[in-house]
Amino acid sequence: MKNGKILFWSITVALGGFLFGFDTAVISGAEQAIQEVWNLSVFEHGFTVSIALIGTVVGALFGGIPSDAIGRKKTLFWIGVLYLASAIGSAIAFDWYSFLFFRFIGGLGVGASSVAAPMYISEIAPAKSRGKMVAMFQFNIVLGILVAYLSNYLLKDAGQAPWRWMLGVEAFPAAIFVGLMLLVPRSPRWLVVKRRAMEEARSVLAQINPATADAELKAIVAADHQQQASVTKSRLFTKQYRLPVTLAILFALFNQLSGINAIIYYAPRIFEMTGLGKESALLSSAGIGLVNLVFTMVGLYLIDRAGRRKLMLIGSFGLILTLGLVAQAFYAENFNGIFVPICLFVYIAFFAMSQGAVIWVFISEIFPNSVRASGQALGSFTHWLMAAVIAFTFPYIAATLGGGNTFMIFSLMMILQLVFVWKMMPETKGTSLEEIGRMELKTVQEKKVQKVGNAVT
Repeated sequence: MKNGKILFWSITVALGGFLFGFDTAVISGAEQAIQEVWNLSVFEHGFTVSIALIGTVVGALFGGIPSDAIGRKKTLFWIGVLYLASAIGSAIAFDWYSFLFFRFIGGLGVGASSVAAPMYISEIAPAKSRGKMVAMFQFNIVLGILVAYLSNYLLKDAGQAPWRWMLGVEAFPAAIFVGLMLLVPRSPRWLVVKRRAMEEARSVLAQINPATADAELKAIVAADHQQQASVTKSRLFTKQYRLPVTLAILFALFNQLSGINAIIYYAPRIFEMTGLGKESALLSSAGIGLVNLVFTMVGLYLIDRAGRRKLMLIGSFGLILTLGLVAQAFYAENFNGIFVPICLFVYIAFFAMSQGAVIWVFISEIFPNSVRASGQALGSFTHWLMAAVIAFTFPYIAATLGGGNTFMIFSLMMILQLVFVWKMMPETKGTSLEEIGRMELKTVQEKKVQKVGNAVT
């Protein structure tokens, strides 16, 4: 990356992904202690683990509103404030209800950041390196997950209530994020489409690349005029946007139907089910975080080279195989010490280089500028709604159906994902956001012409 400013802005915004990942995974080391502290029933326990995800669903659903109203930058600043309040509040919670509240507002931050952060990065990144730059958000998510697992392991004996320390340390990176967000500019595409602030937008584009600033500004304005001319209002749920809406919903659904969040949230418990001791289970969870980080880097390296679609095809085959092997191990009760952990490590590797690296990139690319915030919110909402459902129901499903049936269901879902990628998913690498929007509009117009032609004949 030649432009140091873009790199700094992207890394700063992607730090929101670190908090996202840390907040998501940190509960895995604390959930069993919390269950004992407040003597929670199975239902209450599942609700406690998933309350942050419920907040995430709400944050994702409404995250597009402030992103459009006050801008991506200010939205991300207030997301950092939510993370900070959640970390401190969860650590000092005096009862179950206060704990639920603070975990919920942390979830609001996670959901809103999954809307605003990838969108901001996609709107400042050059087309040729957009995949890699947006994927930095995912890299920071898995870095946050790894650090959360390691932090949980290191703090397992901290004081009389280690779980409070596990949850509270998030306050430090949250405070850094809030401070750094003051140093990034507003999105040039938001400035043009939502504020008509052409001079400020040109100034930001000039910092990115002075040689192309004027041409890029003209392209953004032209694309906005074209979108405004093609539809009366910038509404997401119209025939014009049927294709990107369908792609975003299905992509987000399959991301969670892989079982990834069930494994992230309940990794220590899953490993204990296979016969590992508590301490070994915590350490194995850290291993999952490390594999996730390494193979996210592989995906980050390949996403602008091999392309989004090819990574998804490779990943789908790998997920089908590894989930099937884990299911078979549970069926046969043939855990053999480390067989299931190894299979899950390989599963995480395939997920990280495919779904993990691609999801936020792809969803942030496929919507035109005028509806990108609401489109990103739709994809994030779908993703987190499914994550909440799976996290809430996983303990019950695993206890009722058994590990074998549970993991086999995940494997079957990945077969459906393979069909989706093969038949529906387009390739978006190396194409500007405005060109992607024009291609989608052209596809809709061609279908209209074909429909009229069929009616005439």
